[in-house]
Amino acid sequence: MATGRCQCGAIRYEARGEPVYSALCHCADCRRSAGAPMVGWALFAQEDLTISAAPVLYPSSENATRHFCGKCGTGLFYTNPVTFPGMVDIQTATFDDQSLFPPVIHVQYVEAAPWMENVHNLPKFDRYPEA
Repeated sequence: MATGRCQCGAIRYEARGEPVYSALCHCADCRRSAGAPMVGWALFAQEDLTISAAPVLYPSSENATRHFCGKCGTGLFYTNPVTFPGMVDIQTATFDDQSLFPPVIHVQYVEAAPWMENVHNLPKFDRYPEA
């Protein structure tokens, strides 16, 4: 079982079993909703997810709904009964153990930020570099 929560802890969840996949999504809708260059998702059957409190729902497109904490704004879940019937995508950054579901694919890469192709070549620092 994997556990997770929003930033403030008002919404906690448990996901049982293994996800269908774990992916990094580059679509414009995910990028805009998260304010990030990509969003990590793990797709689970809805019956394998238990949520402690009701998230706020936002219909982000014709068939898609994004689920957020109404207190801190953390994006948690995504449902789309047309594309993923009976399933729920969980934002992987909200899992308590970040090692559980590493991404295995990139999706919607045609919409990726134009600089994404070489982002792995950027310098890496353990903390902010000194000025």
